[in-house]
Amino acid sequence: MKIWQKNTDVDKFVERFTVGQDREMDLLLAKADVLGSLAHTRMLESIGLLTAEDLNLVQTELKNIHREVESGDFRIDEAVEDVHSQVEWLLTQRVGEAGKKIHSGRSRNDQVLVDLKLFFRDAIEDMVGLTESLFRRLQQLSETHKDKLLPGYTHLQIAMPSSFGLWFGAYAESLVDDMELMLAAWKVCNKNPLGSAAGYGSSFPLNRTMTTELLGFASLNHNVVYAQMGRGKTERILGQAMSSVAATLAKLAMDVCLFINQNFGFISFPAELTTGSSIMPHKKNPDVFELVRSRCNKIQALPNEIAMMTTNLPSGYHRDLQLLKENLFPAITSLKECLEITEFMLGHIEIKNNILDDAKYSYLFSVEVVNELALKGVPFREAYKEVGESIENGTFNPATTLNHTHEGSIGNLQNEQIAEMMQAVLGQFGFAGVRAALEDLVS
Repeated sequence: MKIWQKNTDVDKFVERFTVGQDREMDLLLAKADVLGSLAHTRMLESIGLLTAEDLNLVQTELKNIHREVESGDFRIDEAVEDVHSQVEWLLTQRVGEAGKKIHSGRSRNDQVLVDLKLFFRDAIEDMVGLTESLFRRLQQLSETHKDKLLPGYTHLQIAMPSSFGLWFGAYAESLVDDMELMLAAWKVCNKNPLGSAAGYGSSFPLNRTMTTELLGFASLNHNVVYAQMGRGKTERILGQAMSSVAATLAKLAMDVCLFINQNFGFISFPAELTTGSSIMPHKKNPDVFELVRSRCNKIQALPNEIAMMTTNLPSGYHRDLQLLKENLFPAITSLKECLEITEFMLGHIEIKNNILDDAKYSYLFSVEVVNELALKGVPFREAYKEVGESIENGTFNPATTLNHTHEGSIGNLQNEQIAEMMQAVLGQFGFAGVRAALEDLVS
């Protein structure tokens, strides 16, 4: 069944090509579609396009469908084109003529727009929650291992002393900035496009403010043409936020793959969390982090993929936009899985002690010696030259005591301040208000 079809049957080959994977993707939008219809039909009754009796029938059955979605019993029939058609068809079968009235004042264009916005809000809440869990794990590890030193590198060459406190803490703070981008994506997603119809509004006296409030949106996309233009742009902005989180995870995964290598040997994991080789019995491979690295590198390509699919499209709806779901939906699932597995793995990480006791790391302390001479009044360039000459002639014998006290250094990690930054960002999402609005809508 196609809610747009008239008296001409579409060629089956064309139908298969144009529908593509939409049924599979649309199953993920089923809950959002029902929520949008719950709000839309209440608005229709308020402007006289549904009777109170019709509204009661429709609302009751929509809530039944919502429960079917939640329990996993909702399906899109093979003969039905998409989730919007399936919901409308079910309503018509169950409540009769009232079900045929729910499409007044909207198009599939703004229907899918609002479905996507609602779906993206849920996805963002999930990703933010998983990021917060990983953030807490990194901060806990930073505090637990703050006194354990490890080499710092530039150009992959031994450079200066670092610490596990700094290493874990760096990735925690990176997630704070990632959440700033996710907050921007949330703000874009949290605007209501419903009522823009096919992108040019409606002659019905729609109350778009009402549906905005019912669905818990912070505001609406005011201009109906821009509401439709937001398709593709919204996905790209969300993809950019996801890409930022993915970049943090990919870099962390690369560090882990280096540090677990026997030539480094800084960290390890229990054998049951690694994989082996089919011919080398000694192998304990970091496959989890290799896959996190690859998955997250793939996610970093997502904004460009979306941009290339939407670049130079004129205003108005185009079927090209349908394909965005096939790129974005699996990426959302993948990023959530990467966040979850990374937090799990770090809960079992084992840290080597006394790494810098190895003589090969002596040169790490060359800057400490230069700075110590400078503090005694030797001009920095002369101190630098003096230490350099001692390294070249083999007389360099550094003290290995560290005295880093400034903000964000080995001795002053500023983890509490970083936690405050994260809470300041997280407090701006307003998930609780959205949940309350949606719970009221289905109650």
